[in-house]
Amino acid sequence: MFKKFKISELIILVSIVSLILISEYYYVVLDNPNRAIFLGLWPPTMVGLLIYLNLKKKQ
Repeated sequence: MFKKFKISELIILVSIVSLILISEYYYVVLDNPNRAIFLGLWPPTMVGLLIYLNLKKKQ
């Protein structure tokens, strides 16, 4: 399954998942919603970058 992904894409996907988990940790455990929201806004940006790079590669 993971053989279709390049190593750079896997690194980006792992960082996206880790940022989501860290954001949840800040929100639930540390009760710091401002930092959780700030960190939670990065994964969609990184997914957009990943989509852009994949579309650029196909052209």
